[in-house]
Amino acid sequence: MSGSLLPIYELDEEIVETLEAGNRLVLQAPTGSGKSTQVPQILLDGGIVRDGRCVILQPRRLAARMLASRVAAERGTPLGGEVGYQIRLDNVSSADTRILFVTEGILLRQMLGDPRLAGVSTIIFDEFHERHLYGDITLARALELQESTRPDLKIVVMSATLDGQEVSAYLGGCPTLESDGRIFPVEIEYLSHDPRDDPPWELASDAVADHFERTEGDVLVFMPGAYEINRTIRELGGRLGNRCVVLPLHGELPAADQDRAVNRTSARKVIVSTNVAETSLTIDGVTLVVDSGLARVARYDPHRGINTLLIEKISRASADQRAGRAGRTAPGNCVRLWTRRDHERRVPRELPEVKRLDMAETALTLKASGVVDLRGFRWIEPP
Repeated sequence: MSGSLLPIYELDEEIVETLEAGNRLVLQAPTGSGKSTQVPQILLDGGIVRDGRCVILQPRRLAARMLASRVAAERGTPLGGEVGYQIRLDNVSSADTRILFVTEGILLRQMLGDPRLAGVSTIIFDEFHERHLYGDITLARALELQESTRPDLKIVVMSATLDGQEVSAYLGGCPTLESDGRIFPVEIEYLSHDPRDDPPWELASDAVADHFERTEGDVLVFMPGAYEINRTIRELGGRLGNRCVVLPLHGELPAADQDRAVNRTSARKVIVSTNVAETSLTIDGVTLVVDSGLARVARYDPHRGINTLLIEKISRASADQRAGRAGRTAPGNCVRLWTRRDHERRVPRELPEVKRLDMAETALTLKASGVVDLRGFRWIEPP
């Protein structure tokens, strides 16, 4: 789909006009509307970025790299030129870069080294509903900077499932724009039995095999981690044989393997992914989603005294995000590997990281950046 045909362009003039009149904006737009790739271009081409750089914060390294590649290709420029990215141990940008995708920790460290953020004219906080700790802190620091030495700094907060009014209030009552987007209907199915004792890779393989001949297009399977992904791929290989290509997708894969999973191919494919495919990345051609309903979640473990990753049930909001992946290009199906009763008992949305992680490292980081009063820090929600 051409960028200019994406639903977000229904708001392009309003976005530019709002940021010409003020310096803050909350933008709500559903998954697949084009906000992650198109809003930075709208701001650059609309003159909002001026002579500076537009920095887009992404919760995940994979999304930062792939979105930068997509935008560079759309603009017909080499990656690292006008459009680049910077993640841990990988900086593909230059002095000419005007649109820079980064992970949240990268910008926070830049603020420590250069508190005025010289050369940065616009900051976009993408997928802010995920409420990662560094994202919360960076937004608070950006607001302090804007209200002190950088009144010219533009701040945009974007999400698909964000509570726009709550964030708008935090930003001082700034304008909120909302795009309805376009999505085809997705038929949701639940299991009829409690799957507590059934391995998720077996349940997922059963669901894919049952629906494979009755559906067209690609299949996206959500699993919590690399181990579960590999077990699922092994099961699917025995079930489907050579009828399709089965590919993994997670953040630790080499870049070439990540690209292979996301890019369109002539063969029908099944992508088995962690929640990296839940937001930001849109995989065209998916008409069937099989959702384990699980994810690895960062949480403080009081028994070991450290932050760790635990497998937990996802929220209803995350389940809706995942289901929407099946309705991007045509009517689709989503099989949820849990019961309807279980779904109704799940939390509406994930708890922010500030409420579930040990804050010792964060406290030291804030102290190093000059924050004296941690209790008086501009938290969205206090820890």
